[in-house]
This record gives sequence, structure tokens and C-alpha cells, in this order.
Amino acid sequence: GVGMGMTAPVSITAFPAEDGSFQQKVKVSLRIPSQFQDNPPCPTDESIKIEERQGMTIYSTQFGGYAKEADYISYAAKLQAALGSDATYRKDFYLCNGYDPPMKPYGRRNEVWFVKE
Repeated sequence: GVGMGMTAPVSITAFPAEDGSFQQKVKVSLRIPSQFQDNPPCPTDESIKIEERQGMTIYSTQFGGYAKEADYISYAAKLQAALGSDATYRKDFYLCNGYDPPMKPYGRRNEVWFVKE
């Protein structure tokens, strides 16, 4: 019953199919604001879960504009190519992050993260 407002980034966990497209399974994550971190409110919808994300090291690339699925797929492929075969990271998923409200037309920030193993 408490409004928390929007947080950034909005993080979508993408599980890539063999052709690089997103599988139907995705997970959207929102950061709980600082004042609720120690005692987060209990969700009233059973499809919403509270998870603690452990610290991680990531490989990241950033791009602008209104990001669509095709943009995240494209930048994930570019990041993979830039890393080459020497970098070790999780291949079963990656994170697609957006930092801006929908009504912000310019200077938008989006990122693709690969989690280092």
C-alpha cells in the first residue's frame, strides 16, 4: 500500500535462444528504494518475488535511444565480439538495463551486462 516510485535501472534478464533472440522467459527486476532495503514491503501479488542480488563483476556496453529487443540483441552480439573468446562470463543469460523514464526523448541510457564467471 506504499507508493515507491520508479527506480533505475529497470533490469530485464534475457535468456537468449540459439539464434540470439530472447526466449519467452524473461525476468524484470526493479531496485527497492533505500528506505525500504532493510524491511521491504511484502508483495500482494504472488508472481512478484523479492530477491537479493549479490555483488557481481560485469562486462558492459552502453547505447542510447529507445531500446527495443532487437537493440539489446544487437549490442549483446557486439559486446560478445569485443570480448572475444578469452573472457569468461555467463552465457545462459544477460541483463538489459534501462535508466530513463519513457517520456525522456533525448540522452537516453541503456546497457547490456554480461556477468563475469
